[in-house]
Amino acid sequence: MTSTVEIGQLWIPDSLDGRDAKDFLDAVEVSRKVRMQVWGSDDLAYTPLEKLLELSDPYERQVILVARVDGRIVGTVDIALPLADNMDLAEFTLDILPDFQRRGIGRQLLEAAEHFAKSEGRTIVLVDTNHPASSLRGNADEQLVPGSGLGSVPLASREVDFAMRMGYTLQHIEQFSSCILPLDSKLVAELELEAEDTNAGRYSLHHWTDRCPEQWLEAVAALENAAGELATEGGETPAGAQEELVFDAGVLRQAEDAAVAQGRRTVVTAVEHVASGRIVGLTTIGVLAQRQDVVFQDDTIVLQEHRGNKLGLLIKVANMQRLSEQFPDARVIYTWNAPENRYLLTVNRQLGFTTAGVTGLWQKELPGTGPNVTSSE
Repeated sequence: MTSTVEIGQLWIPDSLDGRDAKDFLDAVEVSRKVRMQVWGSDDLAYTPLEKLLELSDPYERQVILVARVDGRIVGTVDIALPLADNMDLAEFTLDILPDFQRRGIGRQLLEAAEHFAKSEGRTIVLVDTNHPASSLRGNADEQLVPGSGLGSVPLASREVDFAMRMGYTLQHIEQFSSCILPLDSKLVAELELEAEDTNAGRYSLHHWTDRCPEQWLEAVAALENAAGELATEGGETPAGAQEELVFDAGVLRQAEDAAVAQGRRTVVTAVEHVASGRIVGLTTIGVLAQRQDVVFQDDTIVLQEHRGNKLGLLIKVANMQRLSEQFPDARVIYTWNAPENRYLLTVNRQLGFTTAGVTGLWQKELPGTGPNVTSSE
């Protein structure tokens, strides 16, 4: 007998202690098991508290739909709706328990998510597919190349086949890499000497954690604005996204406050051009509230006119060293890079990063907006 699949909106509890938190805990566990299936570890999975804290992000509204079979939550789709920019965009993260894949549950969840996004006035949807390094071997005719022309995903992938059948187009690839921490002290000394020999004392470093010093606030805000025009690290502007959040001192402080409120720590190294007194580059590492053993490389930015001086190498080595000093439990750092960002990929290889896999970014345009639908809780 075929079981009925029920789709509904997940109730978000105020805390994890009450009886009303069971469904939320079950939904988070679905996502953890899917990451275990894909990556062989749960390094990229949220803990329940981390996920609960993330849902308070003031820059993004999140709604979670779940699929139940015989009352059990077997699939989830996280719908992220940006609130400060890209107001036509919705980003989906779809997870189906391994034992319930290939039963049409993913299609039903994704269709429900598209309907919800459409009712919220969103016209562009992004989803991603994840592919470990072991799945990337194969001939060119066994790979799907994105619209950008760089990188590929395996055509044999179940996720790739599903995305294409659901009408999504592969737009972009990000290379996913990892590095064991702490860095070897001999390697650090060699890389620091290489970078310092190239910049010849024309630059100086500044460090902070969580909150930018007041003296650099406007300069860092300007650098973040410039990042929209530069190749950066830790994630690209989504395909189809046109609007950019404009940073100023106030917006930067709000972003810092939001991260702290979610229990996250941010380790930052910036580089100053001594002659001009200008901040011309920075790199940041994010540390989660509940898991300080797994950390994430966020933006690395160097202004175009100051490239060629190995500043990316200089600031990344210094920041990874500071990270290990402040958070000695950190054992691995992960990052995502666009394949065209060859300089930072080269720097990462020097630091000891190895390819863990790739993420494919897929886009679909929804055919106009429809009337609002009442979401069930």
